[in-house]
Amino acid sequence: MFPALSCRLQLLRLRGCSTTVRKAAVNSVLPVLKSICGDEGVSLGEAVREQHGKDESVHRCLPPDVVVFPRCVEEVSALAKVCHTHNLPIIPFGTGTGLEGGVGAVRGGVCFSLRNMDQVLDLHPEDFDVTVEPGVTRKALNAYLRDTGLWFPVDPGADASLCGMAATSASGTNAVRYGTMRENVLNMEVVLADGTVVHTAGQGRRPRKTAAGYNLTNLFVGSEGTLGIITKTTLRLYGIPEAMVSAVCSFPSVRAAVDSTVQILQAGVPIARIEFLDDVMIDACNRFSSLSYPVTPTLFLEFHGSERSVEEQVNTSEEITQSNEGSDFQWARDAETRNRLWKARHDAWYAALALRPGCKAYATDVCVPVSQLPQVILETKEDLIENKLTGPIAGHVGDGNFHCLMVVDLGDPDELHKMHLFTERLARRALAVDGTCTGEHGVGLGKRALLREEVGLSAIQVMQTLKDALDPKNLMNPGKILQQGEL
Repeated sequence: MFPALSCRLQLLRLRGCSTTVRKAAVNSVLPVLKSICGDEGVSLGEAVREQHGKDESVHRCLPPDVVVFPRCVEEVSALAKVCHTHNLPIIPFGTGTGLEGGVGAVRGGVCFSLRNMDQVLDLHPEDFDVTVEPGVTRKALNAYLRDTGLWFPVDPGADASLCGMAATSASGTNAVRYGTMRENVLNMEVVLADGTVVHTAGQGRRPRKTAAGYNLTNLFVGSEGTLGIITKTTLRLYGIPEAMVSAVCSFPSVRAAVDSTVQILQAGVPIARIEFLDDVMIDACNRFSSLSYPVTPTLFLEFHGSERSVEEQVNTSEEITQSNEGSDFQWARDAETRNRLWKARHDAWYAALALRPGCKAYATDVCVPVSQLPQVILETKEDLIENKLTGPIAGHVGDGNFHCLMVVDLGDPDELHKMHLFTERLARRALAVDGTCTGEHGVGLGKRALLREEVGLSAIQVMQTLKDALDPKNLMNPGKILQQGEL
């Protein structure tokens, strides 16, 4: 027998043995799991497991062996202790709206679906902060806050779990003004792999700033479930602005639109949102959302503040866009028109999919220094055209982050290969100008090799040391962020 084939067969046999052992372990602990969260809180159903084995990405479904539905942190801790004792992988699950395969059960195990923990626990309007459980989504929180004059502005588009947003360091259209989840999380309650409960800034503490010890809060922000299960997060809130005005501006070229973005930021305009859509993307949005904007590179802008400050922001921005041959602003002043405009932007994913019915979409997620943005977008646009790929571009250009929404036929190996090569070229184009391969979606399964290129071997070794210290059995969402055995 050929050595390579023999080795492959041995690996397959070992993997089969491992799966058999794990499933036997799952069956043996089912009574214990049910004693913790009730018969209705444990599911072996194939449909339920498959629902919890995939997100919105193109990565294939990797279902867990069992799904549990804890109702409180005490149950999460008790379940984690059982998994730790029996060496069962743990995969946290919020709403399944991620884009990097972060919920796939690479090694099977137990999925912790946190939807039943859906309480807003502590609201301190006078201090502009709130504590929520992982089942609370951003829309649910803002509905809860409606009568307080406060809101939580981080908006990734999807109605994601707030703790899940913290786990992936999500951001979105408002990040240019209000920051990402990393800047808006004050404290967390986290259950570690062995069931230990940790409060990253001290139990119940919520100062606006602290210099006390290591920054454990930001260690867990962006950890993608690989270090622990986030069971509470304390968030910064903001006053709802006196005035909000949105506008749309069309440009003759990509460079004119992106140069305007850079110049608006350089002028010190505290813009709340500034989103770029290329001609392909605005055409798709027009069709999908029944709009009628010119099919040219376009900026969607939003201004927040007092009536007077918004007027000043608008005047400065309009001067800049017109100096770059931008059109007159088309206004969305009332709440209904503004919501329709931003819904169209958030529906860009579905608008892109509608360009090729029956196909799937994959969103790239590079982020570069703002000064490098015009050239990187132009080179990316040329790359798409040259390789005949469908990839409308939309991005949070105010912070240098943009997405190519790659629409591909999963049944066409040649097209998939071309897409894979394109995404690697794009990521390395971003790294070459001191950017990152992921601005807000996370590493998950698909960007592990790029992470090593981005941060270097020494940083990867530090990350692995932290992972080994907090999760020595590698039970927390294994296979994500770090590649096992790469060191």
